[in-house]
Amino acid sequence: MSQNWDAEAATFDDEPDHGLRDATTRAAWRSLLLGHLPPAPVRVAYLGCGTGTLSVLLAEDGYAVDGIDLSAAMVELAIAKAGNRTDVSFAVADAAAPPLADGRYDAVLCRHVLWALSDPGAALGRWTDLLLPTGRLLLIEGAWHTGSGLMREETVGLVRRTGRQAVVHPLDDPVLWGGDTGDERYLVVSAA
Repeated sequence: MSQNWDAEAATFDDEPDHGLRDATTRAAWRSLLLGHLPPAPVRVAYLGCGTGTLSVLLAEDGYAVDGIDLSAAMVELAIAKAGNRTDVSFAVADAAAPPLADGRYDAVLCRHVLWALSDPGAALGRWTDLLLPTGRLLLIEGAWHTGSGLMREETVGLVRRTGRQAVVHPLDDPVLWGGDTGDERYLVVSAA
């Protein structure tokens, strides 16, 4: 699986919602995340961080971010993107079982990864272990026109099986994605 993502790394940021090269799209993602994360300064675990764009975006706003991705090529690009920042770190690891300390994070962020895991319920259990008692889980997921992904009800059900509440926020603003997608995209927020 990591080889597939390694092959995608060089062009991953070409997608408007990945590279956030457009100022309007970048501002929309900043607004979305800051509107649902606890106020900085807090520690965020970003699981499946890709090339590090959102990690660096959050660090710019005062968050300490630990990014994990299965792809070494993605992590290499993320490290380069972060430059000399000391408030963001990246490691090659499986997002389903991140080698991070339990009870250390104010938030766990994951974007378009849960749907691809072989056991999303087990992964969510691990992710909630990472959270402080007042921690917040943010899952950006979707059901794509290709038939892949998770319907919002599936994601909500998975979160509730961990014993947590789940609130769904539709992500239907085309600015977030660089245009209309025809997909069901959403954010599930689970606060303690």
